[in-house]
Amino acid sequence: MEKDNFRQRIRLRHIHCFLAIAQTGNLGKAAERLRLTQPAISKTLAELEDIASCKLFERDRQGARLTPQGENFRRHALGVLEALDAVSDSIGLDPNPASAVVNVGVLPSVGADLMPAALAAFRRSHPQARVSIRTAANAPLLEMLKGGAVDFVIGRMADPQMIVGLSFELLYVEPLALLVRAGHPLAAAAGVSLADVVACPLVVAPPGTVPRHHAESLLRSHGLDLPSHCTETLSVSIARRIVLQTDAIWFSPSGTVRDDLESGALASLPISTKGTEEPVGLLRRSDAGTSHIVQDFIRVLRDMAAMRQPSKA
Repeated sequence: MEKDNFRQRIRLRHIHCFLAIAQTGNLGKAAERLRLTQPAISKTLAELEDIASCKLFERDRQGARLTPQGENFRRHALGVLEALDAVSDSIGLDPNPASAVVNVGVLPSVGADLMPAALAAFRRSHPQARVSIRTAANAPLLEMLKGGAVDFVIGRMADPQMIVGLSFELLYVEPLALLVRAGHPLAAAAGVSLADVVACPLVVAPPGTVPRHHAESLLRSHGLDLPSHCTETLSVSIARRIVLQTDAIWFSPSGTVRDDLESGALASLPISTKGTEEPVGLLRRSDAGTSHIVQDFIRVLRDMAAMRQPSKA
């Protein structure tokens, strides 16, 4: 009887409301997204929790966080909307190519190298499609993916508990490089060591990221610590300008600045970074359907990734 009651009372507005709250983490922002008032959002959520006979969000001044039941509901709620999209596609609704959208989540260090070429190739077959590219650290990207804010993520393998419900397809592996400007004092020095490196200003990824972990592990393996005065940023453009204009050394995958290395504007110090290899891959929700246009973009990304061979440490 409870299941029958759920089927009879649940409406698409409940699902849209739930997903908007899950994706924004805030009832006010969800209301803005759906162009509703916050009281209307609160009322719809209360109706949904009554229908579901469980609490789907924990709410406080910081926002709304999914309960375990809410996590389960989110996974299947996204599947409902994707099933409806598949039905509309199958009967030829909305054939206008201008309405096609691809939402991509990508790591900044990967996006700078991989996405421009992939986008150019994709545009040749889908010139009218809208492509939204969101960049963030790996953990936030995975949350966007689980919440349905992006169709797929180009990111890194994470701890097992972080990728429950997700699939990972390896695209390539690349180690960190120690990047400096052309003419840097260490660029032409003989016998450069990591001790020489930590004596210089450093640019590294923020704590909690895979590149930061690998940078710290590399230094520790040589009895060194990351200096407290280093600059922390995920921004490729900011890190690049710092390195081009100063004697700072940047711990980053070399693919991030492939063009600068090929032109000679930047150089990679001849120091082994063995053990810092980062598997970069395609992450998708295991239970999600994929539209034809998203599949096409993924195929292009695979082709582009195949040409991005790992840099030699």
